[in-house]
Amino acid sequence: MANFKQLETAIQQITNNEGLTVAERLENICELLQTSVNHYDWVGFYFHHEEKPELHLKAFAGEPTDHTVIPFGKGICGQVAESNANFVVPDVQAQDNYIACSINVKSEIVVPLFVDGKNIGQIDIDSNTIDAFDKKDEQFLELVNRMVSGILG
Repeated sequence: MANFKQLETAIQQITNNEGLTVAERLENICELLQTSVNHYDWVGFYFHHEEKPELHLKAFAGEPTDHTVIPFGKGICGQVAESNANFVVPDVQAQDNYIACSINVKSEIVVPLFVDGKNIGQIDIDSNTIDAFDKKDEQFLELVNRMVSGILG
């Protein structure tokens, strides 16, 4: 089990590092999460496009994905863009509106990222383990997003 408290401290150090660009800080957070939490096999940040109702992948760690642009409403990420609510998927095979990134992915969690009360993006995590995410993951990722929102505002 990952030590979320230690990760919180490390993420705070990354977000506070003004020697890095925002993009570099996002990449570092993805890398840290993907390498530190056993069941976080792919970690990415998607952000809303300014003119179109779609999400664009800005930073990730894990296997490269073809899904760099996702229309609102499509897949788990696209649904979160519209609902503004966390979405925990214990078994991706049971989801009708799921976009398969890899045949290995078994479960997914997507948590929206808010700046000044507006949903501007999300953190998306795939796991190769079925039913990998629980309330602790959800609460931790909400905290990660609050820290990230501080460098985006």
